[in-house]
Amino acid sequence: MRALQAARKVVTVLVVEDDWVIRENIVTDLRQEGWAVLEAATGSGALKALHEAEKVDLLITDIGLADALSGWDVAEAFRISHPEVPVIYASGNPANDHRRVPGSVFLSKPVAASELTATCRKLLAHPKSAATR
Repeated sequence: MRALQAARKVVTVLVVEDDWVIRENIVTDLRQEGWAVLEAATGSGALKALHEAEKVDLLITDIGLADALSGWDVAEAFRISHPEVPVIYASGNPANDHRRVPGSVFLSKPVAASELTATCRKLLAHPKSAATR
């Protein structure tokens, strides 16, 4: 039984969202999928979490954050140390879809939980080919 548990890869997702209600909903949905979730309310908090995390398999970030760093900035910094890890951007402003890193997906808010988790699964299964939006 322990060998089976050790063989299972635990997926770790970092969620960066400054609206605590939205962040809490996303975190709850992702944890129900069985994934480990790190969370940050600001861009600087996200960079700290990335620095301290043992690993991150997926980044989900709002674009407009409550500090000097945007979701774009977080993803670009993230890519320096995690070049192959997929990124999901979310914004209520579709005009924000202009500064994506490779291997990313843009989702317009509000995002249904089923759409977000399906996009996460797709990106985690095929990180290079799934970024089509």
